[in-house]
Amino acid sequence: MASAQVQLNSAETSDPVRKPQSTRRRRPIRTTILVLIAVLVGYSAIDLLAPRTTRMRSFNPDEVARLETAMWRSYYDKKELRLYNQMTELLRSQYNLPFVRSNAVAYQAARAAFVFKGGHNRQEYERALPYLINFYTSIRKVSDIPFDIDGAAKLELEWWIVHRERDKHQPGDLARSLADLSAELYQMPAERFSEHATLRAEAMTIRDTRAESVE
Repeated sequence: MASAQVQLNSAETSDPVRKPQSTRRRRPIRTTILVLIAVLVGYSAIDLLAPRTTRMRSFNPDEVARLETAMWRSYYDKKELRLYNQMTELLRSQYNLPFVRSNAVAYQAARAAFVFKGGHNRQEYERALPYLINFYTSIRKVSDIPFDIDGAAKLELEWWIVHRERDKHQPGDLARSLADLSAELYQMPAERFSEHATLRAEAMTIRDTRAESVE
């Protein structure tokens, strides 16, 4: 009798019918995970690929100034992640980019900045150009103004170089290079941006002068 009971218990323990019950309990978890992944992939695809338009001339100047000043500080403090986060905020708030796309585009801008920062001559500075082209390609896709992507990227890099090598340039060269970039982006005469470019160049000079006095 005891032997029969042991055999019965053993049979119940090894009963193959019990295994699918455990499998069935795990099945809803796997299904939930797969659904979440599908939703995330779908959201990301829509975020990255869905048509979107931004009015390039419509922005908050005070907010742009605040974020650009913050990005300068992060750049000179070598805070790449902070610069990246500030750029995503700028892209979302001023360029109307959704969450995923703003992060992808901000990476290109931040990467360009720090590749340039590590350069020591024009050839090394130009390693940042592919990232700037990628950045402006993304901006052009949402822009309501048909600017030239390669032209904008090269003009962006050019003012970076003029600013970095300001000792080799005349005082007005930085302002002119900044005005040229704005003229390309907004498809208007460079003269329309002379005041903006001059003030922006002066802001950079103030920062440079104070940094040099500390050093």
